[in-house]
Amino acid sequence: MLLVTKQSARLTVHLCAYALLSAIVSGCSGDGASPGGFSLPPGDAAAGRAVFIELQCNTCHSAPDVKQIEAGGEQPITIALGGEVRHLKTYGELVTSVVNPSHKIYQGFSDRHQTDDGKSKMRNYNDVMTVSQLFDLISFLETQYHLKPYEKSQYRAPYIY
Repeated sequence: MLLVTKQSARLTVHLCAYALLSAIVSGCSGDGASPGGFSLPPGDAAAGRAVFIELQCNTCHSAPDVKQIEAGGEQPITIALGGEVRHLKTYGELVTSVVNPSHKIYQGFSDRHQTDDGKSKMRNYNDVMTVSQLFDLISFLETQYHLKPYEKSQYRAPYIY
């Protein structure tokens, strides 16, 4: 038999309220790094393609709509962008990859894609590219990715004897 007193019921309500408040507060980033409320205006994909070529991104990156140029010298780096993917890159992921390429270096990239201290070899364009060019470039990159159609698993109905 379970006895519930007013005091234990009050304690339960307080614990539930505390747990809910903790969950809400922990979802908020207090360090100012939260992307909440951050939105960039749309760019022009055609102008972004021109930026991609002008900044010679196609020296190291291949994109379906752009011919890759030869770097000359040492073995070229080719990192494919776009194509059919199971998860589309978000606008925020693409912006982060451009302005902070060392933020996420994908497993499987060889050491020649990284510096000795593990950072991306991608040149920093933050002082070269205008904000408008960034908007356009990201809009262009978004057009390069296409969601791969979902393939249903082929399950057979179980036999019932």
